Amino acid sequence: MDRRIFLRNISLASGALLTSVAWAETFAKKGAFKIGYSSITWGGKDLQAIEDLASLGYKGIQLRANTFAPYRTKVSELKDALVKHDLQLAMFSSGNVEVDPAKFQSTVDTHVAHASFVKALGGNALQVTNSLRKNNQAPTTEELKKLTEVMNEIGKQTADLGVQTVYHNHMNQWGETPEEVDVIVQAMNPKYVKLLLDIAHYKQGGGEPQEAVVKYKDIIHALHLKDTKAVESKSGYKFVELGQGRVDVPAVFAALNKVKFKGWAVVELDGVPDPDKTPIQCAEINKKYITETLKCSLS
Repeated sequence: MDRRIFLRNISLASGALLTSVAWAETFAKKGAFKIGYSSITWGGKDLQAIEDLASLGYKGIQLRANTFAPYRTKVSELKDALVKHDLQLAMFSSGNVEVDPAKFQSTVDTHVAHASFVKALGGNALQVTNSLRKNNQAPTTEELKKLTEVMNEIGKQTADLGVQTVYHNHMNQWGETPEEVDVIVQAMNPKYVKLLLDIAHYKQGGGEPQEAVVKYKDIIHALHLKDTKAVESKSGYKFVELGQGRVDVPAVFAALNKVKFKGWAVVELDGVPDPDKTPIQCAEINKKYITETLKCSLS
C-alpha cells in the first residue's frame, strides 16, 4: 500500500510539473513579456555585466543605485554602453524608503533624482524597498501604511518625470510575509505605485507566487524571476539559479499567461551561489532553464 501511494504521488507530481511546463511553453510562444537580467550578480562591475548579458542574448538589464554617483555627470557614457550592446534599462534599483518623518524629504529627493537618471538612460521604472525589520520584529499595520504613504509621494513625483515607481517585496524587511505585502499593496495608490513581485522572496516569506500573480494582476508592473533553496545557515536559505530551488517557476509562468502579463520579468541572483561559478556562468544556466526547459525566448 505504501509503495502504491508513493508511486501515485510521484505520478501526480510529475503530471502537475508537465502541466505547468506546458502552460509556460504556451505562454512563451505568445511572446507577451520580456526577459531581463539584474547586474547585481556582478557586484558593481556593471560595464562587464552589460557586455556579458548582451553576449548571452538578454535584451534588458536592471542596474542599481551604485551606478548613480559615478555616472550622474556622464550619463551618456553609460547610455552609450547600453545602446552599443542593444540592452534596455528594464528596471533600476533605487534603494530604501525611510518612514522617519525627519528623513521624508531627503528620501523623496533621492528617489526623484534617481528617476531623472533613469529617464536619461532611456528607462521608465525604478524599484524601491525599505529598511531592515527593527529587532527582527514584524511591523504593525500602521507602520506599513506609513511606508506606503511615503512610496505614494515618491511615485507621484517620479510620474511627473515619466518614471513608474514599483515596490519590491523583500525578506527581512517590512513586506516580508504575504499578509504584510497585502497591507502595502492595498494602501498603494495604483496611479503612482505598482508592484514588482519577487517570486523567491514571496515564496520564502510563506506565500505562493503563482497565486500572487493572479491576485495582484492589476497592479503588477514587473517581476523578479528568482529561486530559493533551504540550506544550513543563519538565514536558512540561499538564492540559486532558476529551477534549482523550491519556487515553482513553471507555475508562475502559467499564472502570467492566465493574466496576460506583458511587462518585464527580470532574472535576479544576488550573488553566485557556488564559489566555482562566475556571474556569466550563472546567467547562462538561467538562460538555459528559460529557453530549454520553459521554451521561452529571451526577446
